Amino acid sequence: MTGSTSQLPYRERGISASDGLRLSCRDYGDPLSIGIPVFCLAGLARNAADFEPFAERISMVRRVVALDYRGRGRSAYDPHKSNYRPEIYLDDALQVITALGLHPVVLCGTSFGGILSMALTVARPGTVAGVILNDIGPDFDTKATGDVVALIRNARPLADWHTAVVQLKQALPDLNLENDEAWLRFAKGTYRQGEDGRLHPDWDAKAMEAIPTGPKAVPDLWPYFHALRRYPVLAIRGALSEFLSQKTMERMKEAKPDLRMATVPGRGHAPILNEPEATKAIDEFLHEIDP
Repeated sequence: MTGSTSQLPYRERGISASDGLRLSCRDYGDPLSIGIPVFCLAGLARNAADFEPFAERISMVRRVVALDYRGRGRSAYDPHKSNYRPEIYLDDALQVITALGLHPVVLCGTSFGGILSMALTVARPGTVAGVILNDIGPDFDTKATGDVVALIRNARPLADWHTAVVQLKQALPDLNLENDEAWLRFAKGTYRQGEDGRLHPDWDAKAMEAIPTGPKAVPDLWPYFHALRRYPVLAIRGALSEFLSQKTMERMKEAKPDLRMATVPGRGHAPILNEPEATKAIDEFLHEIDP
């Protein structure tokens, strides 16, 4: 279905997951464009809004679809907490790719979305034309992950958008967005205004409770990265990121010599993908993949 607000730069799609839960995604650009479409997967507690600047720019020449995971953004909340797990998110992504006819597709995954992108190349190899990994790799700092999970779980309703921006700046200083407009856009992808007038975290608390923690919470991801050997891959890193280190990037390059890499100076986890270094690398990457 399409959203009722015609001035939006995207169509809001509602798609049924395998279990019937309603998934929402933003669909930018012309579905008949000759450019290979891009399918965007956000961070663990994030949603399609994070890809807005990126999607608006590249949808001038290709279709871009950005998914809200179940329990995030405009997708339905799952009544069963046990369904908030990676294999369900993976199946949801495959349902959307199939329903919208995104074949072949370039996957663009930020953080957790990058892990799902790697898994998708294993689950549906013939569908993938290329992969963009945004500030994620097969190794990452578990302490940084734990800090973010704690931040998510402790999020509380806030009075107004100014308070939200101030709090996010304090909590994520290394994100280092360029101006207050960018921080407000980020805040609006973090909170939604409730009927009480307050700003509430834009995710189902049960989904955040289901996130495993501890040193064994994440399986060995190197086999998934090795599965990328047959695909064109671009890895983007924030220079201040605690999630993806320069050392890990170098190991990724050793394992996949044709890996394309870009580093965004002054940015932590994760680049917004509208930075000059990111846009240049992405444009060159997509140009080479297109038929």
